Amino acid sequence: MTRPDRPQDLAGRLAHTSGRRKLARDSFRRETFALPREAARAKARELFARYPKAAYMTEIESWRELPDDKIEFTMRRLPTAD
Repeated sequence: MTRPDRPQDLAGRLAHTSGRRKLARDSFRRETFALPREAARAKARELFARYPKAAYMTEIESWRELPDDKIEFTMRRLPTAD
């Protein structure tokens, strides 16, 4: 007789499976940076210039302020333009 799964085991297995499915469907490329504020602005502008929003769907997916006036941000884009 097999032991029934604990709720924690079931939740972990479902989270792992659903995370893999999300990654398989999501074709975006992501890059995360942690830079001083002005360098972060320059890097974001550089990436928008290199990968225009209209062609690559480039966007800043998330950002947060870190200590010492640094900004951590994640840029998301499609790998190639049509």
